[in-house]
Amino acid sequence: MSIRTLAALLAAATTLGLTGCNTIAGFGQDITDSARTVQHAL
Repeated sequence: MSIRTLAALLAAATTLGLTGCNTIAGFGQDITDSARTVQHAL
């Protein structure tokens, strides 16, 4: 997979993630919640 393709996939995933969270603040909160879940699992 080329770097250009990887960059396009990353941009698409980021866009979809931000759309699902509705705001950048919501996106940050989702990342924080995910990190806490992983931390509790360990």
